[in-house]
Amino acid sequence: MILIGDTIEKMKTLEDGSCRCCVTSPPYWGFRDYGVTGQIGREKTPEEYVTKMVDVFREVHRVLADDGTLWLNLGDSYARVGGPGRQGKNGQRSDRRFTATRDTVVMRECTRRPANGIKAKDLIGIPWRVAFALQSDGWYLRSDIIWAKPNPMPESVTDRPTRSHEYIFLMSKSARYYYDAEAIKEPGCLSSIARLNQDVKNQAGSNRIVGKTNGNMKAVGRIDKQRGHSRRHAGFNGRWDAMTREEQCSLMRNKRDVWTVATSKFKGAHFATFPEKLITPCILAGSERGDKVLDPFFGSGTVGVVAQQYGRKFIGIELNPKYVEIAEKRLAGKTIGLGV
Repeated sequence: MILIGDTIEKMKTLEDGSCRCCVTSPPYWGFRDYGVTGQIGREKTPEEYVTKMVDVFREVHRVLADDGTLWLNLGDSYARVGGPGRQGKNGQRSDRRFTATRDTVVMRECTRRPANGIKAKDLIGIPWRVAFALQSDGWYLRSDIIWAKPNPMPESVTDRPTRSHEYIFLMSKSARYYYDAEAIKEPGCLSSIARLNQDVKNQAGSNRIVGKTNGNMKAVGRIDKQRGHSRRHAGFNGRWDAMTREEQCSLMRNKRDVWTVATSKFKGAHFATFPEKLITPCILAGSERGDKVLDPFFGSGTVGVVAQQYGRKFIGIELNPKYVEIAEKRLAGKTIGLGV
């Protein structure tokens, strides 16, 4: 289901706890003018933008199930003082000469007032400002996932590294929540697999010990002279000790919090789209087949595409009717897969 209109107003029509998971990427502050009245991202200060984000995700909090999760993608930007400069024919800057002013910060295509304490060339820290504000509003901040981009937009800067990452914040409504770690396990490190498959025996004078009990391999660790046994003795980690040797030496491991995913190109009017590979783990870990996945900033509909591929339902909210047309065409071209 796609709803067209203001995201807060449209979410008010949804029932409490009706969605299991929310995966979304709001318009970044000061980046784009999408040409629609009421759009988010054109606030005059970072503080106003953060306040708006709190209002939006307070409504998401209500719509989520008690064990639901929010996967929030946000990018950052730098402040600079100056005029808008001349534009190239495709919207790019044709030079780097600006007329300095004291009360404006130019954020790519739009001009905004700086926040208190922000100077020209400062990294504004929008993602963390939003994350901490949501945490203060009641969300549990569980993980800061780094989206590492192997093909980032080039930058002509010579006094800092080129930015090649964004954040995905995993937040939850409750301290205990639905999270399917098995669904998103990743290939293990070959060196770790080789090490775990070694047969290690006690050696005279060694301060490392290992033992086997009913085919299970105890964890290896250094002997604690005061306690008289290894710090990682049987029972130190019950889940590990209960695993068979085959399970301990499996080829899969818990997913890490740095995800390397190339940005995706899409032939449409939307300026930026989620790569499907980026949000697939969010949906698989945060929902089960048949659950509803919410995206309050639906854009070109990638969340809906991935959701229906894996047997989930989706609710998308989008302010711009042009993007809804794009999303509907994409969704019509995808069939529902067997999924996970």
